[in-house]
Amino acid sequence: MNYLDQSWLIDRRHVLRGLGSFIALPMLDCMRPLRAAAPSMPKRSVFIYIPNGVNTLDYQITTPGADYTLSRSLTPLEKHRSIITPISGLHHPGGLGHHHNCQKIWLTGGRVGPSDRNTISVDQRMAEVTAPHTRFHSLEIANKGESLAWTADGIRLPGMSRCREIFAHLFEEPKAGTAAQRRAFRRKGSVLDANLAEVRAMERKMGSEDKGRMEQYLTSVRETEIRTQRADAWLDIPRPEIADADRKRTDKEVPQTEAGAYYRTIYDLIVLAFQTDATRVATFSSGLEGQGLPIPELNITQSRHALSHHNGDPGHMEKLTQSDTFAVEQFSYFLSRLSETKDLDGKPLIDTTMSLFGSGMAYGHSHGNANLPLVLAGGSGCGLQHGQHLDLNQGHFDGYTLDNPGAHYRLCSRPANTDAHMSNLLLMMARKMGVEVDRFGDSNGELVLG
Repeated sequence: MNYLDQSWLIDRRHVLRGLGSFIALPMLDCMRPLRAAAPSMPKRSVFIYIPNGVNTLDYQITTPGADYTLSRSLTPLEKHRSIITPISGLHHPGGLGHHHNCQKIWLTGGRVGPSDRNTISVDQRMAEVTAPHTRFHSLEIANKGESLAWTADGIRLPGMSRCREIFAHLFEEPKAGTAAQRRAFRRKGSVLDANLAEVRAMERKMGSEDKGRMEQYLTSVRETEIRTQRADAWLDIPRPEIADADRKRTDKEVPQTEAGAYYRTIYDLIVLAFQTDATRVATFSSGLEGQGLPIPELNITQSRHALSHHNGDPGHMEKLTQSDTFAVEQFSYFLSRLSETKDLDGKPLIDTTMSLFGSGMAYGHSHGNANLPLVLAGGSGCGLQHGQHLDLNQGHFDGYTLDNPGAHYRLCSRPANTDAHMSNLLLMMARKMGVEVDRFGDSNGELVLG
């Protein structure tokens, strides 16, 4: 089955007749013949998080520029060298010293003090641009349900973790039927309308601070209303048929105790979601900072959190390196799948997909959250150029001292380059996706590759 054979195209007038005047439907890709003129190819982004940092002694690349040598933990990415940029030296100033909230602000660049409300994550800013063209606003996958995605009013979006659940969400019609789903959407819309009317009546009695808080709430309500209307509009549009090989690969339940198979199935689901244009933005978190999946097939029974608190024990450190390498191997598999999967124009999906892999900690044992471990991949069609180790520590420190762990760990706890904000990277990616914004989070400029 070829998704590009146009068998699931639908006439726009048919959809409008089904919806009546409920919503002005945009021109959807499934209504446009493939040979019709298109403004541009879709751009996509995915963010992949590993908790509790890495064993930086085996992860850190020590040579900047194009002639770098991949570290032991990053060796599985050698075959993708031309499409990756390992990045060293970035940090989130608002997260320094708040170790167990590193994941919370990884994609927001917010602050994590006890009185701080989180801000919108970069994936959701991107989704504001891409959502009018896709069935799903974004895709959140997360162990334990706590995703990397945050709304404009600082609410964390729930994530799915079961492979079968994700497949059904993306590619199967609602079990209760379209009519029941539409009734549910309309009821939700009525509740939102009632809430808005009540809030407007209260606003006249509010002070300026309360009005500011209420505006955040109203932003959330408006976002929900838009998503509900779009979901209603898509109900009459058939979902793409899935090829037998792809269904066999993704339509199954894989327990997390089979870590390798689980990761690869999750990555296959993301590839399929992008290939069918179900969504253009995805996040995948493999665990919270206090967790992280064990890897039974490598005889690693401890969580990543337990391994990260190794206290210098060589055995634990070796297992952490093995866990790091395993995670990189799965990411390498994902890049391979993107490279071998065709986009709408017949070119590899990797060309239009930016993938950011990494963690909000560097050295988990002491909760060091500077010099974050990050790898940016793909996205040549978005304007990215790869092939070097982008080392923002250079010129701001005396060099890597991996033979002196204490000195190196200080680099992972206090940034050598205080101007190297991770939000600069997020700003660059957002702009590549078409987000028109001057700054993002605590950015102080746009990161430049090359």
